[in-house]
Amino acid sequence: MTADSASRPPLDSTRLSGLTPDVIPDIAVEVVDAVPSTNAVAVERARAGAADGHVVVADHQTDGRGRLDRTWETPRGTALTFSVVLRPTVPTRSWPWLPLLTGYAVDKALKAQGYDAGVKWPNDVQIGDKKVAGILIERVETPQGPAAVVGVGLNVGMTRDELPVPTATSLAIESGAEPDRNDVLLSVLSTLREAYDAWQAGGDHTGLRLAESYAAACVTVGQDVRVDLPDGSVLRGHATAVDPGGRLVVETADGAQYVAAGDVVHVRPADQ
Repeated sequence: MTADSASRPPLDSTRLSGLTPDVIPDIAVEVVDAVPSTNAVAVERARAGAADGHVVVADHQTDGRGRLDRTWETPRGTALTFSVVLRPTVPTRSWPWLPLLTGYAVDKALKAQGYDAGVKWPNDVQIGDKKVAGILIERVETPQGPAAVVGVGLNVGMTRDELPVPTATSLAIESGAEPDRNDVLLSVLSTLREAYDAWQAGGDHTGLRLAESYAAACVTVGQDVRVDLPDGSVLRGHATAVDPGGRLVVETADGAQYVAAGDVVHVRPADQ
């Protein structure tokens, strides 16, 4: 499968910017051409008062950032790179669920389109054992109160030669055909809005259900894992669950260890 990235159609800004509430409630999409980082633009919009559900999507992101300041760049027209401004009203203790909830929503949307997707704790989505999407969350202080900027990078049309690393994949590679990026974006945003609204409205009970649903979709749960920690130490054990706080539960020789997303550098299968 080959493709000329220069010939790939741009995002349909008229269609995306003209969304109505009956298409996706409480979502407004801003399409930009080429920017270093959609998260950086969304942070500016949040500080300027952008409402909950404001989406910045780039036709081309030139200098994206992932967790721990890793860089992420794709050829023009091959990926979906977008960031959503959210203003959660749930208690701050629940905010660590945002990257997991987003991953779960991306995974659910891809499954609905026929992909054999799964979430890799804490912030990746895979097809098989290869990464297809990554997620980055930033907390932003604004005059209207704290906001969250949720960034998603999803490989849509990349060929094998265009992949950044051999452990990645794209929707085009997995399906044999290049999907319409507009359709994929609308599907993901609809699923994310539904999951986010349910999480906001449901309190702790919904949090428990989300933990169960996330764990069921999480390819990390049930694996023997190696957890690389910031101080250089390594935790080895069997990942058994995701607790109601969004932490990964790892059974080790010393008993259960609870690992928060912000406390890890990498989580990998033990044999890697």
